Amino acid sequence: MRIIISGGGSGGHIYPAIAIADALQHHDPNHELLFVGAQGKMEMQRVPAAGYPIVGLSIRGIQRKQVLQNLSVPFRVMDSLWKAKRLIQHFRPDVVVGTGGYASAPILYAAARMRLPTLVQEQNAHAGLTNRLLAKRLDKLCVAYKHMDRYFPADKIVLTGNPVRQDIINLAARRQAAYDYFGLVPDRPCLLVLGGSLGAKTINESILQALTQLLEAGIQVIWPTGRFYFEDIQAQLTEQQRAAVKLYPFIESMDLAYAAADIVVSRAGALAIAELCIVSKPTIFIPSPNVVADHQAKNVWPLVAQEAAMLIQDKEAREKLSQAIIQLLHDEDRQKTLVQNMRHWAKPRATADIVTLIHELANGSRS
Repeated sequence: MRIIISGGGSGGHIYPAIAIADALQHHDPNHELLFVGAQGKMEMQRVPAAGYPIVGLSIRGIQRKQVLQNLSVPFRVMDSLWKAKRLIQHFRPDVVVGTGGYASAPILYAAARMRLPTLVQEQNAHAGLTNRLLAKRLDKLCVAYKHMDRYFPADKIVLTGNPVRQDIINLAARRQAAYDYFGLVPDRPCLLVLGGSLGAKTINESILQALTQLLEAGIQVIWPTGRFYFEDIQAQLTEQQRAAVKLYPFIESMDLAYAAADIVVSRAGALAIAELCIVSKPTIFIPSPNVVADHQAKNVWPLVAQEAAMLIQDKEAREKLSQAIIQLLHDEDRQKTLVQNMRHWAKPRATADIVTLIHELANGSRS
């Protein structure tokens, strides 16, 4: 098959797209895959690093702070729609797949207008604007949460869950390898801190403020800060703290980071939630307040309501996080409850189910 995959602007749209591509290639290495993204955005680096070709369109989103830049948006939209149509005519895909973000809008719209099979994967409990606007034109809408018919036509919805990297499944046997990889001290608990692909200022400041208490409690920390924050935080650590804190701008081997973790502190991006449900680690989520429609809080509230996760508001993190981590570490019953309930949310077959739908759409278009 020939498949176009589009989505970008953030890791939450890019990594599901790459997970789908990896599963398609694993199913049949002869599939021809082409990514479409937005020029200048992170997908233009992350996708080639994953081994896939990508074409960038000039599409841009509305800028809330730099208003004058919005004057070019209509021209960029028209240019991107024209290039998307030409791209489809040249590549001749059997299916076009979108994973969200404005980068996917032109190619999905053009594909739908040309009556090509289309599939969108919506990660969040609050559907993104691009997917909401295009929903009626698309063939299949793969979602991770129930009750998404408030945004999409019910007859097009398939509850698959979010696609995740397959190397995070069955991690128990890799714990010793993970401790060796990160240079952790045996028999001491490990906290994993996740602020998203770019890092999170509030989480970083809260952990930095809490380090003395955490280390006194015997906790080791794996901490990818995000590249923007790394050097500043590294400069603030004492020599003693550096021995117990494994600080990185970004972690490539996330499977080993999950395997090492006893407790996790994380933003509430949809992909992070999906992965943490599969690895089933006791987690304290701190939703970002800087996202459209507060969708990170909406992502995690269903888990909190069923005692599958803990939540601390971003504005309260500096005050409450350290004590919450230490209390959770010493409360084994609470840990077990969180893990057991989190497992009910895990959908390890999400990627495979999405690939099956892609094949069905392609075969339908050929018959």
